[in-house]
Amino acid sequence: MRRACQSLARRGVHTQTRKLTQAAPATKTTVTDGNYTLTTLPNKIRVATDNTPGHFSSVGLYVDGGSRYETKELLGASHFLDRLAFKSTLNRSEPEVAGLLHSLGGQVMCNSSREALMYQSSHFNHGTPLATELIADTVLRPALLPEEIELQRDAAMYELRELSDKPETIIPEILHSVAYNHEGLGNSLLCPEDRVDAIDATTLRRAMRSWYKPERMVLAGAGMPHEELVHLAEQHFSTLAGTQPASVYRAGGPQQQAPTNILSSSSPSLTKTLTRAASYLYPNSADDSDRIEQALSVKSTYQGGYVHIPRSDLEFDHLYIGYEGVGLNHDDIYAVATMQVLLGGGGSFSAGGPGKGMYSRLYTNILNHFPQVDHCASYHHIYQDSSLFGLFASFVPGHIRGGNTPRQILPHLVHQLSLILYTKLPEVELQRAKNQLKSSLMMSLESQSIQVEDLGRQILSQGRRVPVEEMTARIDALTAEDLRRVAASIFGVDSGKVPTIVSMGASDIGDYQKTFKTYGLSA
Repeated sequence: MRRACQSLARRGVHTQTRKLTQAAPATKTTVTDGNYTLTTLPNKIRVATDNTPGHFSSVGLYVDGGSRYETKELLGASHFLDRLAFKSTLNRSEPEVAGLLHSLGGQVMCNSSREALMYQSSHFNHGTPLATELIADTVLRPALLPEEIELQRDAAMYELRELSDKPETIIPEILHSVAYNHEGLGNSLLCPEDRVDAIDATTLRRAMRSWYKPERMVLAGAGMPHEELVHLAEQHFSTLAGTQPASVYRAGGPQQQAPTNILSSSSPSLTKTLTRAASYLYPNSADDSDRIEQALSVKSTYQGGYVHIPRSDLEFDHLYIGYEGVGLNHDDIYAVATMQVLLGGGGSFSAGGPGKGMYSRLYTNILNHFPQVDHCASYHHIYQDSSLFGLFASFVPGHIRGGNTPRQILPHLVHQLSLILYTKLPEVELQRAKNQLKSSLMMSLESQSIQVEDLGRQILSQGRRVPVEEMTARIDALTAEDLRRVAASIFGVDSGKVPTIVSMGASDIGDYQKTFKTYGLSA
């Protein structure tokens, strides 16, 4: 539930309520809206700051890229870019980068998702210039040395082996693959095993040239004056060219100039920079660019379907069911999020109490009645133009005494969805779900690093930050009829929607369509 709430906080809903405070034609524009300020530089990179003061600062670069934009030639690129962040650059060796990161005394991270790559640092206020420079260095001037890529190949293979034994991690990836027909949003966050050896510097730079363009970037921060971050953006990112592949990724481009560093003693010589540029930077061919640009503009199409992964060696069998929901800009996104909290769920053992989801429907109707069910919860994965909404359960297999088969568990999950469609929703239950959603949204934003991520992702996806007050007002306005109407449009029998079903374990679910129809759900 917390992940879905944080996702909703970072997305919001688009409306037009802006106040222009400064405008300079053909130069840069600045917009102030509530407690944040947004400046767009001439090359279209956006700089946003949260105006809340503090003794600690956070800064992050958010890039409109990720696995949904990967073509067949680029599959696995975002996974490797994530793992290769803050390694050696054209200006610094890996030990030099590591030493400077440690000197910040904070937390530095990179994370790739289906629709964004994030480079973020939280540090003392005086560390913002260095943190921004290091982010710019790893994004604009990565060395991508063969030995570093080889190490990540080994790490990727280890990750794939480890995750294959963690159904709670690997099944959501399979779910997306089935739902979106193995492309777009159906591309895995993990590099496919057959692509690990194919990932090299050329592949990674193809992806970077397509995604790392200024109009696809947002530099966000909190805990510093807005003008300071704008100055740092102009210093480190203003040379990026929009619409065309950035020259910084081509041999012979701006990376040949030795930039001014905060710690000049750590800067390599110009000769070293030129040598790396000549060895590891390759231009894209016209055909490659055309294919990648097409991938950036193609809508991800939901398909649905069923797949069973036979496994008789697991402690629990697993069953996931889901439908396509609405995209983040849709008016009904808050109703779906509230419905997800209403269903709730979690593990069979929880130290939580009131306010922790113990009164959600999956707890009261399934976990409290069926001891063979170890875990049962709702999920909601939100994207620009789509989302996946549904339920999953982990349970003792049927061949073990006291266990169940997936076809025995399936009716219980489907029944919980049908109750939303065909029974009256008590007002006290609806209000409890709305309160839980609102509190989760607000509590998640107590962290400054999450505030910055929220700001960066919303500016990246929607062009503005949606105030939490606006989100809570939209949640307060929801009625029981709203939830029933939205539920009917997603999985009602007249919706025409196709479910996505993934089971992993000793046996499959049999004729699932009959079960869905019996309970009045679209099959």
